[in-house]
Amino acid sequence: MYIPFSFRPRRDRYVAVMARFVTGCILAARAAARWLCMLLPMAVCVGSLCALFLWLLDRVTDDRLHHPDLLYALPLAGVAVGLTYHVLGRQAEGGNNLIVDQIHEPGGGVPLRMAPLVLAGTVVSHLFGASVGREGTAVQIGGSIASGFTRMFRLTAREVRTLLTAGIAAGFGGVFGTPVAGAVFAMEVLSIGRMEYSAIVPVAVAAIAADWTCHAWGIHHVTYTLPFRGYPDAGGTAFHADPLLLARVAPAGVAFGLASLAFAQAVHRLGAVFRALCPVAWLRPAIGGVLTIVLVFLAGSRDYLGLGITAPEPGGASILDFFGPAHYAWSWLWKLAFTVAALATGFKGGEVTPLFFIGAGLGNALAPLLHAPVDLLAAVGFVAVFAGAANTPLACTLMGIELFGAADIVYLAVGCFIAYLCSGHSGIYRAQRIGTRKTHCVFLQQPARSSRDAVAR
Repeated sequence: MYIPFSFRPRRDRYVAVMARFVTGCILAARAAARWLCMLLPMAVCVGSLCALFLWLLDRVTDDRLHHPDLLYALPLAGVAVGLTYHVLGRQAEGGNNLIVDQIHEPGGGVPLRMAPLVLAGTVVSHLFGASVGREGTAVQIGGSIASGFTRMFRLTAREVRTLLTAGIAAGFGGVFGTPVAGAVFAMEVLSIGRMEYSAIVPVAVAAIAADWTCHAWGIHHVTYTLPFRGYPDAGGTAFHADPLLLARVAPAGVAFGLASLAFAQAVHRLGAVFRALCPVAWLRPAIGGVLTIVLVFLAGSRDYLGLGITAPEPGGASILDFFGPAHYAWSWLWKLAFTVAALATGFKGGEVTPLFFIGAGLGNALAPLLHAPVDLLAAVGFVAVFAGAANTPLACTLMGIELFGAADIVYLAVGCFIAYLCSGHSGIYRAQRIGTRKTHCVFLQQPARSSRDAVAR
């Protein structure tokens, strides 16, 4: 068919645009296929190791409950783990902070030996009763496996950072069964007040795939029940934001933030004291083991050993019990002391599940004073203390939704946001940088921890 001359330039432009579009689609498909070839196997490996880890935790917790005398071997078990790290660990002793540092400034990478070392070390800690968590182990497993995959492919520095971030998301999402929170946590934890969304799709894929894998192995996460669904309004319909109840949640958020600050400062400052008292790193856990035994006798209870999700005996203090009608005034403080004694002396594990205990326990203690529903304040404290300690309010709000449902999202968010502000610029991760300062209030300002923080600010 004859085409007039005047229409030919328009046709050529149309063909050129279509060619660029098709070429862009082909390149995008190739890039997506390449990333899936890295992300899916990595996430399956991380999810499988998280499943093994959770299964082992259940087994050793049962063994500890059936053999309570294992507690008295805690100092020796801590020394054994410390000596193993001294001989084999090398860079792996950097833990979560090493992974965050490698994301900020890719260099030597994260050693693959970190995964089996931290898995075994955490399982031993729980077997003998150390008050540690599991998040640190999951994050280190994810970072270690992801770093191993970076060595198998030719990646740019930016791609290395993305894959390591995806590893953190896979570990967090797999071990807690909260893939959305895991994805946001991996991006939010790197810098206070600043997130980079360029890695959001790979990170989400890794977190979801790891969670699926963990579930496929038959691992079932703890179910938390939050019956409170709001007060009915004049028409009898429950509304999601009661002004009076929000006014009670807000001061609780301040208390949660201060508890986060106290926890982080105690771990860091007492860690420095113990390092000065005992320069030999692999001997320091013996001090923590002895302190834990002393604390058991002082408290008159073993409720504060291990994760603390369930109590060893009916009526004891535990995360699940904090959502019930019983009142526990000081259980949160005892758990804080037990956990600081373990982490500051070098026991392997994590901080997050103990922070869940501290937050839920503090919410339970504050509920009668603030005339607020016990289960609601326990749920808000559960996520808010972690939000303040890790400086990750968005991830913790999403975690609250994934664990408790979306009906109380306003209260969960208010608690997390206020706790985040009131925890200052301290945190449980020393490698975390300050992207944007939280506030210009003088009483919350602290000097930057290093020159690179000043540059980031």
